[in-house]
Amino acid sequence: MKIVKLCREGTCCPAVKVYENRVEIGEDENTCVLSTDEFEILKEKILAKEI
Repeated sequence: MKIVKLCREGTCCPAVKVYENRVEIGEDENTCVLSTDEFEILKEKILAKEI
């Protein structure tokens, strides 16, 4: 598993947790779980500036 914090301090913001078969984005009970394929589509849309 790889964890990336979404703020400079690393303690106050949501995290992205990348597992082998899923990606979790959020914190505590406010977490979105995406399949690896769904996460790849999300990345493509962000990089293409669609969202």
